[in-house]
Amino acid sequence: MTAPAPVIHVEGLSKSFQGKLAVDHVSLEIDQGDIFGFLGPNGSGKTTTIRLLCGLLTPDEGTGTCLGHDLLREAYQIKRQVGYMTQRFSFYEDLTIRENLDFVARIYGMTQRQDVVDAAIDRLNLTDRQHQLAGTLSGGWKQRLALTACTLHQPRLLLLDEPTAGVDPQARRDFWDQIHHLAADGITVLVSTHYMDEAERCSRLGYIASGRLLADGTPQSLVAESELSTWAIDGTDIHRLGDTLKSVPAAQQIVPFGTRLYVSGTDTAALKSTMDAIARKPGFQVHPVSPRLEDIFTRLMQRQEDTQ
Repeated sequence: MTAPAPVIHVEGLSKSFQGKLAVDHVSLEIDQGDIFGFLGPNGSGKTTTIRLLCGLLTPDEGTGTCLGHDLLREAYQIKRQVGYMTQRFSFYEDLTIRENLDFVARIYGMTQRQDVVDAAIDRLNLTDRQHQLAGTLSGGWKQRLALTACTLHQPRLLLLDEPTAGVDPQARRDFWDQIHHLAADGITVLVSTHYMDEAERCSRLGYIASGRLLADGTPQSLVAESELSTWAIDGTDIHRLGDTLKSVPAAQQIVPFGTRLYVSGTDTAALKSTMDAIARKPGFQVHPVSPRLEDIFTRLMQRQEDTQ
């Protein structure tokens, strides 16, 4: 049985703005139903890459397809099948919930608009508040409205640009439950985020720095391939210990977390020797742990900075 074609297949995508390279020869494949998370520092090219992948921007170099359409020649057909949710609430705050949804339905030329909007409001459990102005909603409800609006036309591809910035933990959790339901229905999701707990909920991750895709894989494979050795140190004076470890070459990353200190490095033998010495000191408990995604991405960023 032939495997289905990827939803996105691109090779060598590049994009510059006023002579500055924003995306540098990115190649990538994304399958149907994937939740692909983009991580990277601010200004690294995450948003530009996402827009190139779905035909919202035209690349300067490179080729590819999205949803079976050529990025260069068939961008319009792609856009009709994409839902895009920006970081900032981008709908009309002086329109009601219903009016915003009806406006989106009109843009896409949907037939039976009233039925579609009624069903969307029912899914939101906002029937009693459908005439409330969108600007009076809380951050979490604005987020839910935005997600509903950008899926109103039943897109096959969903783009989420840091969609949970500024909302509370419960709203973020509810939002991600919705994303997983959408992916289970076959919708492919591209999402940029700075939250490591959200990255762990993605089926695949890509780490971008200076416009380059430095890593691509499942959260589990990125941990396995990281070449990082990580140790946890528990104790009552870890901050002083952390300052001391800064002079140890094998301790490349030192991160305090409450009463625990995480220490990572790529020289496993040298780091173990340092940890064994600390374990012999009174007041400290030392044990190896699996590297965290935060440790891995910090290391990738450091390596990128070292090469520049």
